[in-house]
Amino acid sequence: MKAVKKRRAYEDIVEQIRRLINKDKLRQGDQLPTEKELSETFKVSRLTVREAILSLETLNLVDRRQGNGTYVIATSEEALVKPFAAGLVEEKDNLLDVFAARGIIEPEVAQLAANNATPEQIVELERILEIQEKNVEKGTGMDSDFHRTLARMSKNRVLERLLFALMKVMETTREKYLQPEERRRKSLEGHREILAALKSGSPDGARRAMRRHLQAVENTVFKNMRGGERGH
Repeated sequence: MKAVKKRRAYEDIVEQIRRLINKDKLRQGDQLPTEKELSETFKVSRLTVREAILSLETLNLVDRRQGNGTYVIATSEEALVKPFAAGLVEEKDNLLDVFAARGIIEPEVAQLAANNATPEQIVELERILEIQEKNVEKGTGMDSDFHRTLARMSKNRVLERLLFALMKVMETTREKYLQPEERRRKSLEGHREILAALKSGSPDGARRAMRRHLQAVENTVFKNMRGGERGH
């Protein structure tokens, strides 16, 4: 046995907020109460609250936005998975191998999501696609959020972790692939087909729609890469 360290107040705050995030009571995009409100809730000084927020920011769980508050940016599990993701796949890995892995994992994820989808989760996917459509002329929108939400809906934590790892390593590629508006619209169309299969309660349809979507993405990515090699 070892000597016990006295727990600091800010660590208790961090633990409570992490639990809320992990249980989906605080979700990605949610704004935390103000420092004053947190100080009153936890019965601690604002300095202690700031220490807690800084610690949560270091853990990549929240983002402090100057003059706009503090927002949840990742689930507790995502923060824990990042080191795992870095060890599992790297940017230098062959992109063909990464796509092959996605082709194995994501159709299964889509099928499981169709089996387990709740009405609330369907509404969440619809909201994501609405935002993606609104931002299709500006940027990638909610592309990765759609895939991550499907992974959560699968209720398979191992597949969710694997998919998160693959999505992390493909972030740069996804940004390049989705730059032209036409490609972003194709991505949106693929997501809509997957959602339609989920809404119709068709696990096989969801699996097939995901395969078509991934194949279209892969074809475009490698066509773009080949064009780049020719100087286009």
